[in-house]
Amino acid sequence: MIIRKGELKDMTAVLELIQELAVFEKEPDAVVVTVNDLQRDGFGSNPLFYTFIAEVDQQIVGVALYYYRYSTWKGKTIHLEDLIVKEGLRGKGIGFALYAEIMAQGKRDGVRRIEWAVLNWNIPAINFYTKSGAKVYDDWRIAQMDENGIQEFLRSL
Repeated sequence: MIIRKGELKDMTAVLELIQELAVFEKEPDAVVVTVNDLQRDGFGSNPLFYTFIAEVDQQIVGVALYYYRYSTWKGKTIHLEDLIVKEGLRGKGIGFALYAEIMAQGKRDGVRRIEWAVLNWNIPAINFYTKSGAKVYDDWRIAQMDENGIQEFLRSL
């Protein structure tokens, strides 16, 4: 297994992994991002995200996609948006290797926190994160507004 920084040419495989994750998370039709979006947004002069790629036998089998945020309490942080491993290869240490690379990146960058979201029904992931020393909070809720919600809100002003 090789863990390396993602490259422009990897984004087709990354999108396939994102689509596989959407199926796993019971939202198969939710992905609207395209390969072009990923290439534009991750590799321009001001990238919006970064990736680490896991390869086995020269095949992309996992990805960790992250970006930087700023906490008013902590300063610079990393947000791990997704850590995805192909379904048939889970439990073989690939996710752990990607997770460890994200932690190492945080250490290199001197961030004070790395954060991510996990679905409350994804017990294997919660157990993995807890065992690694992460705190999984029950008292925080994620709030989001989709495109329609944004439009409706602005229309109501």
